[in-house]
Formats: sequence, C-alpha cells, structure tokens
Amino acid sequence: MTRSDTDRPGFDRRMSKDEINACPMERWTGPVSVVRTRDELAAAMRKLAGSTLLGFDTETRPAYKKGESYPPSLLQLAGGDEVFIFQLKHLGLAKPLHEILADPAIIKAGVGLDYDIRELKKLSRFKSAGFMDLGNIAKKAGIKNHGLRGLASVFLGFRISKGAQTSNWAMDVLTPQQIQYAATDAWVGRRLYLALEQAVGREAA
Repeated sequence: MTRSDTDRPGFDRRMSKDEINACPMERWTGPVSVVRTRDELAAAMRKLAGSTLLGFDTETRPAYKKGESYPPSLLQLAGGDEVFIFQLKHLGLAKPLHEILADPAIIKAGVGLDYDIRELKKLSRFKSAGFMDLGNIAKKAGIKNHGLRGLASVFLGFRISKGAQTSNWAMDVLTPQQIQYAATDAWVGRRLYLALEQAVGREAA
C-alpha cells in the first residue's frame, strides 16, 4: 500500500514525531564566530554589513525552580556564509546589535520570536523591526507544523538535534556541542525563510 499523493505531511496533516525522527540529521558545518569582546563584535559587524536576511535565535539558561528565571545568554545571527553567536553576559545588548534588531531592512527569521524579543528588551530597550516569525507564516499558509524542528523536516527534509537545548547557556566558555546547536538553529531559520518564501510567497508574512 502506498501513500496517497495528496497525503503530504505538514500540509494536509501534521507531520508526526516518528516521521520527523525518520528524517536524516543535519547541522551547520560552516564557520562560526563566538563573539564576546568589543573587538570581536566590531569584526562581526563588518562581516554582517550589507546583510538583508539573517537567521535569528536566542538561548537562555534553563530554570528549574519556581520563580527562577534568567536573562538571554546568547543571541545568534546567521548570514549566508557564517553564523555569529554573541555572548550577552560579556557584551550586553550592545548598540550595534540594537541597530540590527531595529533595522526594518534586515529580515530576522526564526520561530517563537515574541518571547525572544520580549526577553531581549529586558536587557536593553530597542524598537524591534524586520522580524519574521516562521511559525506564524506557516500557520497563515495552512501548514500544520509550526516549530523549527517540524518545519525543517517539512520543508528541508531533515531534522535538527535538540540534545543541547537544556544545557547551561550562561557558561563562560561554550562547549563545541553548544556552539554547533546554537549555530544550527539560526542557520535553519535563514534556510526556512527562503524555503517558505518560495513555497507560500512573502505575502503570507
């Protein structure tokens, strides 16, 4: 028995966990810059100059006790050729990052952006512009999966690891596994925006 041509996981129905897990695993394998000093920040801004589309994500140390909370530890921005991981415990939300987050000409693509933006504004106020929430775009287009992992499977044909999701992102020195996880999430955001744009059109945003 074969699957009907009209049975498109993610489109006609939600793609199941088992179907997602059956997809091959992919990760970002290109260059990654972990940015923690002002000189590194200036170098990153030079490389990002002229970018009009960035994958966007943040990571926050998990809280396990009632009433416990932590500020965002990392801000990730993925360009076409390199991913930048900004360690906010060292940099704060510096002015050059403000300018990117407030620039309507630079698309910042990711999932669950309302929470990320709200938490970043607790570090320093800025007027957010240019953000595209991929889950909202997918929902408006009638796609059944709205999370980053599900959307990657639906549109890109692979799954991404969640292994480092609950690690301590506030560590002074990130592990190679944390760096790869954080870079992959931002990279996938950028790739998904391009895939969604092709599939459903920018008007869906």
